[in-house]
Amino acid sequence: MIAASAPREAKFGPSSIWTGTPTHYCAGCEHGTLTHLIAKALAERDARERTVMVSSVGCSVFAHEYLDLDSVQAPHGRAPAVMTGIKRAHPELLVFSVQGDGDAASIGLLELLHAANRGEPITIFMVNNAIYGMTGGQMAPTTPVGMVTTTSPEGRSVPQAGYPLDTTKLVASLEGPAYVRRVFFPISPTPAPDFFNARGALEGMQAVRHAFDAQEKGGFAFVEFVSTCSVNWKMSVLDAKRYAAQVLAPLFPSGVLRDRFGLERR
Repeated sequence: MIAASAPREAKFGPSSIWTGTPTHYCAGCEHGTLTHLIAKALAERDARERTVMVSSVGCSVFAHEYLDLDSVQAPHGRAPAVMTGIKRAHPELLVFSVQGDGDAASIGLLELLHAANRGEPITIFMVNNAIYGMTGGQMAPTTPVGMVTTTSPEGRSVPQAGYPLDTTKLVASLEGPAYVRRVFFPISPTPAPDFFNARGALEGMQAVRHAFDAQEKGGFAFVEFVSTCSVNWKMSVLDAKRYAAQVLAPLFPSGVLRDRFGLERR
C-alpha cells in the first residue's frame, strides 16, 4: 500500500499579503495574474502596513478579498479622485488602484486625465480587455472596430461609436505623469503552433515595480495591461489569447511612453 502524500500548498511570495480567499476570476482572466504581481511587489518592499488600495467598479473590485491591505471603495470611475485625497492627507502612504478600461477610460476619464496632468503621486493599473467585463459585455471605449458586444451586435462602427480610445497615449501626452507604460499581458502565441510564452507576466512584474518606484519618487504612474475576456468575447480561453495577440496587440502596442526617473535603465 502506498501512503497518501501530505497536502501540498502552493504559495506565491510571503503569505502575509494573502487572505486565503478563493479567487472569483474566470478561467484565463489576467486580473488574477496582476493581483499576484501587485502582492509580490508590495511584499518585496515590505509595504503592506503603509499601502492603501482604492477599489472602483469592475472585475477588480473584489481584490480586497485576496490582498490583506487597507482598502477604500470609490464610486464608479472616481478612484483617481479618492486616491488624490488619501495621498494628499497622508503623503507617506503608497496608494494604488486597479481599474478596468470602461471604468478608467469612460466614466472615469476626466478624473484620470486631471490626476495625471497634476502629476499626483499615485499609481494606477488599468486592465484593458476591450469590453465591460463585469456588467454584461457592453462596448467599451477601447473596443476594436468590428468587435461584437452586447451593445454593438453588428460590431463597433466608426460612424456610430468612433475609434477605439488609446488611454495610455492620452495619459502620456500630458506633462504631469512620471511613468507611463503598456504591457501585453496574456500568454501569447509564438510561431510554433499552440505554443505560448509568458513574456507579458515578466514584463508586467517589472512594470508594477517601476510604477510603485515612480510614486515613491513623487511621480504619477500609469500602466495599462492589455488583457482578455473570453467569457464576454464568447471565445475559448486559448482563442481569446490568439485574438488578443492578433487584434489588440497591434492596436495597443506595448512599450514605455514616459520614464522621467529613468527607471527602465536600472
